Amino acid sequence: MSLSSHLQELKKKHQHLSDNVEMMQRSAGTDGLEIARLKKQKLHLKEEISRLSTG
Repeated sequence: MSLSSHLQELKKKHQHLSDNVEMMQRSAGTDGLEIARLKKQKLHLKEEISRLSTG
């Protein structure tokens, strides 16, 4: 897999997590720990995207 396609995959995953977090935050009774876990995954992806983009 090329770097470019790997970055695109990471960006897709990041957007998917972002959409899920937003949906969960709008839902009543959503588990705050689950939202926090997804946000942490999102942050890790963002950091990896940034690292690979500048690397």
